[in-house]
Amino acid sequence: MFFYSYTGSAVLWLPRHDYMLKTKGLANISSDKAPSSPPPAPSGSQPQVQRLTISSEEAGQRIDNYLLRILKGVPKSHVYRILRSGEVRVNKGRISQTYRLETGDELRLPPVRVSDERKNLPAPAAEFEVLLEDASLLVINKPAGVAVHGGSGVSFGVIEQLRSSRPQAKFLELVHRLDRDTSGILLLAKKRSALRDLHQQIREGAMDKRYLALVHGVWRNARQHVKLPLHKYTLADGERRVRVQADGQAAHTIFNLVRPLGEFSLLEAELITGRTHQIRVHLAANGFPIAGDDKYGDYALNRELQKADGVRPPWRRMFLHAYQISFAHPDSGERITLSAPLPQECTTFLEGLAQLARTGAGANATDRISNTEAREG
Repeated sequence: MFFYSYTGSAVLWLPRHDYMLKTKGLANISSDKAPSSPPPAPSGSQPQVQRLTISSEEAGQRIDNYLLRILKGVPKSHVYRILRSGEVRVNKGRISQTYRLETGDELRLPPVRVSDERKNLPAPAAEFEVLLEDASLLVINKPAGVAVHGGSGVSFGVIEQLRSSRPQAKFLELVHRLDRDTSGILLLAKKRSALRDLHQQIREGAMDKRYLALVHGVWRNARQHVKLPLHKYTLADGERRVRVQADGQAAHTIFNLVRPLGEFSLLEAELITGRTHQIRVHLAANGFPIAGDDKYGDYALNRELQKADGVRPPWRRMFLHAYQISFAHPDSGERITLSAPLPQECTTFLEGLAQLARTGAGANATDRISNTEAREG
């Protein structure tokens, strides 16, 4: 069942969901221990081996995420290199980058030099649209173009900016991630206990996350399951990529057709698993690239979309939006469902496509793209 959602003059078809939010009886604010961090080396000294002990508040984190948090100023690629090489030891043994820390674990970190420039340059404080905040949670509506954390050439992201704007916060961590060019709902934990509970819900499939994606192509099925294994790999410059590969991790996405738009289709993506770039790769592998996807999309199409076409405005970002999330509150156990409407630029672009589809003016877009490729090739 679908209903019409109006944003300004734009019209969007969305699935019917219950967006009622019940937040009564949430627990009062409770304190958390401040996360440990390696002691700073004296100015001008050589980096030294560091030994750390994991507290109960730090247990449950993946080792790579833990190191990325405490080794401020160390390039992300270097953090993963010392993990892969075995230079990071836990209880005197080698571990993989997916190892989850346990209370009492003894860590040995090799000497690492922190860039003084990055270490001393604080992230600018920033706030984002808040969808829900209480003693345990902070849920925001992330704009496109903003990374969720620093790394891979990005000095800071949402988490660093929020920490700068909330210096009194004893604990603030990402529960999950969104790609830089993906907009929508981002969930953060304000207590370690909440983070552990929400991570468990993700592992057990108890958290429901829905996205809206605009793809190039005519999607035929009202509801379609895509199950393709995904393999992560890293390019020479440290950039993460994903491809479909037989021995990859199992990945499952359900796609629901929301609205046909001429040679495009608006889809709802329901994540059953949560692999890196899962929606983008599953769609591209099936011949339906997301509009504006610069990693797995159709590059000629993306160039064409950057130009206005009559009533259709130019499009210069990836059309992927995390619009709904549902989970059990980590304190009360009450089921919470939150939604974030599509950004205005998305609804305006959809309306432009809809008008082109109604008039048939966009029927020759694919021919124009082919002609552009022929001229350039």
